[in-house]
Amino acid sequence: MKNRKIIIGSRRSKLAMIYAEKAREKILSYVKNFGIDEVAIKEIETKGDQVLDQRLSEVGGKGLFSKNIEVELLDNKIDIAVHALKDMPSEETEGLLTSCFLERNDPRETLISKNHKQLKDLSPNSIIGTSSFRREFQIKKMRDDLDCKLIRGNVDTRIKKLNENFYDGIILSYAGINSLGLNQNISQIFSTSEIIPCAGQGVIALQCRDNDKELIEILKSVNHQLTHNCIKAERNVLKILEGDCETAVGVFASISGFKINLEAELFSLDGSKRFHLKLSENINKANELGIEVGKALKKLSNNSHKK
Repeated sequence: MKNRKIIIGSRRSKLAMIYAEKAREKILSYVKNFGIDEVAIKEIETKGDQVLDQRLSEVGGKGLFSKNIEVELLDNKIDIAVHALKDMPSEETEGLLTSCFLERNDPRETLISKNHKQLKDLSPNSIIGTSSFRREFQIKKMRDDLDCKLIRGNVDTRIKKLNENFYDGIILSYAGINSLGLNQNISQIFSTSEIIPCAGQGVIALQCRDNDKELIEILKSVNHQLTHNCIKAERNVLKILEGDCETAVGVFASISGFKINLEAELFSLDGSKRFHLKLSENINKANELGIEVGKALKKLSNNSHKK
């Protein structure tokens, strides 16, 4: 590297900065071998942090959290972008490469509610805050008498809105709550089968320019291969389904021995129909497994439209 320094770009939210610091520490443990002396973090505001009163799908989709950071990467103002993978569109931006993933944090979903009630104990017509159609439809599958309403903002803001009685409960990822040290607020943790997470949930992704050979080599050292295998499968399901914020898709891959297990569900646009699939394959066929599951779900969905 010319300047012996790497600049990491990250969203400026408290949680994003925790993730960026985690990435920085991981990179620092390898870069001495490449002659790098310093790894710095640059905070970047994204449109997703500015627009908080609408669903992401209404104002541009998942790219709102990654676009500004990617522009700085393409303009050589930063060397590596750090993203929560679940916030990234399924298609890679031209000129960039996302092939480095830190070891996955806990991917499960949590409920935070008034008086620490579990979902089954909430009163009928209780208001549940979520920004995701997927979570809304999954909750409705378990309790169709609950009322789901939009909530946006960082974790602290959402918990504040709950405490101010705008909601009776909110659904948040365990990884975010845990990283912020807010576990005492959790009322219930759902298994990945009770609520299948979105693709990439709990994963920190590191992105660089696709022609930056030295950084690509550094990131190869940092990459957690088992997580990478799971991500290949999960993201391929999204690519086949052309998934974005409007598409209510849950998809989660896990590894046992030499097998990769992939569970996925797709909801119709109004949430009334659910298409579900669970398949396993040799770990070397993670890519193919994701494509197979994506195509099967798409076929199930298309067939239901014809009826």
